[in-house]
Amino acid sequence: MQVAEIPGRTLLLEGKERLYFGGTAYLGLPSHLTFQDLLIHNIRRWGTAYGSSRNANVQLKAYGEGEQYLSQLARTEAAVTVSSGMLAGKLAIDTLTASSNRFFHFPGHHPAIHAVGSEPFYREGDLHPALLNDEQEDITLLTDAVPSFQVQPVGLDDIGKISPAKRITLVIDESHSLGILGENGGGIMGGLHLPNVYRKIQVASLGKAYALSGGMIASDREFIEKIQEADCFVSGAGMNPAFVQTLFDARPLFLGQRTKLMENLAYLGGLISGFDDLDFNTSYPVIYPHKETIHESLLQKDIVITHFKYPSSAKVLNRIVISAHHTHSDLERLAQSLGS
Repeated sequence: MQVAEIPGRTLLLEGKERLYFGGTAYLGLPSHLTFQDLLIHNIRRWGTAYGSSRNANVQLKAYGEGEQYLSQLARTEAAVTVSSGMLAGKLAIDTLTASSNRFFHFPGHHPAIHAVGSEPFYREGDLHPALLNDEQEDITLLTDAVPSFQVQPVGLDDIGKISPAKRITLVIDESHSLGILGENGGGIMGGLHLPNVYRKIQVASLGKAYALSGGMIASDREFIEKIQEADCFVSGAGMNPAFVQTLFDARPLFLGQRTKLMENLAYLGGLISGFDDLDFNTSYPVIYPHKETIHESLLQKDIVITHFKYPSSAKVLNRIVISAHHTHSDLERLAQSLGS
């Protein structure tokens, strides 16, 4: 289905207005007029694009402000922005490839943080045997903060079972948790207490909750400096400076929209508390219905959700997204439609 303008609470399809519960606009920002005005103001200040290397002699203040905010949000020493979340993941993995002996991935990790030759963290229900032996090596663990088709943060307690002979780096893709989970929406990484992990790295798209095309990497200062020295980083243009400036300027708006989102989730939770044919968590703005043809049933009720074949799974993805811009009336209509 094709539409002629960005969907907000609703979209116009075949001449008819439908409720929209898809996409990734968790904080309701793409169509938020105050947010748009702020972004337009910053485009007039910084232009529509800036194609120079981030390492060139002219340095833009926007990057310093935006990246300092991200490091504070993630509770790390430093952070850096890049042009997309996919690039953020690939840059982190490429940089780690030089120092890691082996990679292991948790179930449902995103292709952005996949490493060639990566092995599953679990094998036949138990930890991979290579994680338990006494061979001294540097290993990197790869996971999404909230794995595909799940509504709860990933469980990482089993990392504590890994042999002390391993020096562990943990990479967490927070694209679908940044702005939502954790303290002030900083993601789950800042709240993790994993004594045997040597280094934690957060990567994320900024185009989901924060509605700004770009990506970020946050970690200790040494690792971020390695990213900034990488050929791909030096030779490419950075994230649009108007977007990075907006990231910094919109801080209060992000918090306000997050509060609205949590209120919506609590309200919807009360409406669908007895439903057992879907996965939902009142702290996370996504519903995964069990019925594969649910998208067709909801469309007949003028409700559009996300539906496509997910690349890393045999499943077809049906994803209902709750946003800060949805009204109680919208949520009541969704709950009634799901119940019927």
